[in-house]
Amino acid sequence: MKKMHIVILVCIAAAIMVLISYSGNLTTYETIASARQKEGKFVNLIVKLDKGQPLEYDAVKNPNYLTFTAIDTLGNNIKVVYHNNKPTDMEKSERIVLKGRVQGDHFECKDILLKCPSKYKDDPKANKPVAAL
Repeated sequence: MKKMHIVILVCIAAAIMVLISYSGNLTTYETIASARQKEGKFVNLIVKLDKGQPLEYDAVKNPNYLTFTAIDTLGNNIKVVYHNNKPTDMEKSERIVLKGRVQGDHFECKDILLKCPSKYKDDPKANKPVAAL
């Protein structure tokens, strides 16, 4: 029975070590103001595209250069520089998750994840009952 207790304790210790190692990878989202305070550190931002400012992308000149202005939920804005292709339908996205770091006056983005508009928005036609045949 003592061997069984030792095996159980080793399994519990291994499980605790696995949980601790994964807890360091938990993602937190920052505001633009807090990301500016952590300049140079890798952060995740949830923002919207500022449609009042120009989106600069020229697929012919340089297909790996995109700049735009992002706004967070508190109204702060920042210029975003992304060195990759422009994501399809970026202008239609409700929210954008940016992964990268603040460098000087802009956000150097490494990855963009688009949050698509919900197809389950309130649609008056969707609430009508289907007529029986």
